[in-house]
Amino acid sequence: MTLLTAEHLTKTYRLPGGGTHTAADDVSFTIPEGGALGVVGESGSGKTTVARMLVGLVPPDRGTVTVAGRRREPRAPRGRAARLARAKEIQMVFQDPYVSLDPRLTATQCLRTALRLHGRDEALSRDLLDRVGLGAREADARPRDLSGGQRQRLAIARALAVDPRILVLDEAVAALDVSIQAQILHLLAEIRRDTGVALLFVSHDLAVVQHVTDSVLVMRRGHPVEHGPTSQVLTAPEHAYTQKLLAAVPRRSPSGV
Repeated sequence: MTLLTAEHLTKTYRLPGGGTHTAADDVSFTIPEGGALGVVGESGSGKTTVARMLVGLVPPDRGTVTVAGRRREPRAPRGRAARLARAKEIQMVFQDPYVSLDPRLTATQCLRTALRLHGRDEALSRDLLDRVGLGAREADARPRDLSGGQRQRLAIARALAVDPRILVLDEAVAALDVSIQAQILHLLAEIRRDTGVALLFVSHDLAVVQHVTDSVLVMRRGHPVEHGPTSQVLTAPEHAYTQKLLAAVPRRSPSGV
């Protein structure tokens, strides 16, 4: 069953010196319940713009996003109840976990705050920490005292505190070394298996995307150029641009994946 449908998403920015730049042009795709879609391309391809339009951080100039049969308004809804309901549909995990973590709060306090905000039992904070592989020592630590991988685990736990249907991960492992990448990818696979949450995984790293997605959307200069099952697109690509991206992939994959 289709969970998310994006149709004809388009976003154009006005440039300071005059003129315009189209960051995303007529982008359409679907994600099924519990599915995982990778959005790949070089820097400037528009993949992050697409992710931000999905979660409502950037309003599209044209196009629609529908989640579980309900069309999302381009801009954030008014009213606390409406905003919280929308947040439960899609949560975003950024490359830099500091974006979503309050540096003043311990890991436990961060999760309890998110749980309380959404009317969930604060005692679930312990379960969330366990789920992402953080122990008692990390539970009492603030973000600055955690390693990069631990901070990203905490950011994932905070997103899960909302009990979302979709996680959007924007280069979520790009800043981590290869061994830590592998651990986070295993974690995401476990979360998806255990909770049924769907994933939209934005990355420039095709070796990573190959291990965590069912389907892939390839973007170039704001345009979708190829879309299909991961096994097909990344082993027998049809578009020359996808072939070029694959040719540039180092002959390795994240260790342990």
